[in-house]
Amino acid sequence: MTDQPLHKVHLESAQQQQKQLVTEVQELQNQINTKKELILKVQGVIEYLGQLENVPATQEDPVPEAPETTE
Repeated sequence: MTDQPLHKVHLESAQQQQKQLVTEVQELQNQINTKKELILKVQGVIEYLGQLENVPATQEDPVPEAPETTE
């Protein structure tokens, strides 16, 4: 390495660092995409459960029928 100019050593080091950073950014982007998908799923669950809470009581608890009377 002593016969290589110092700037070439720095260039190779910078190129290696760039490759490593690109790999890390790609990994982080994959994590972001996974979290976005999870957020959408959770949002769907929240909306579904919110709709269940907003169902009128008449649909959840049917009114009991009046007993039949004989005349």
